[in-house]
Amino acid sequence: MKMIIKVKAKPNSKAQELVKTGENEYKIALKEKAEDNKANIELLKLVKRHFGKEVKIIKGLKSRNKIVEVKW
Repeated sequence: MKMIIKVKAKPNSKAQELVKTGENEYKIALKEKAEDNKANIELLKLVKRHFGKEVKIIKGLKSRNKIVEVKW
């Protein structure tokens, strides 16, 4: 089973936070800076911990607005 979610990432935040803002839409605060792919890696770990087994960014690698696929 898989689900597609929209994510608005906020890198370089003071705390990690995953907040649901709508149906299949989330705002995620990340401690890491948006350099050397660090924020994307942290985002994937956070989404994986929250949802399931397999997580991948399918659109928006260099953008704050991302489309993420979650499989479980």
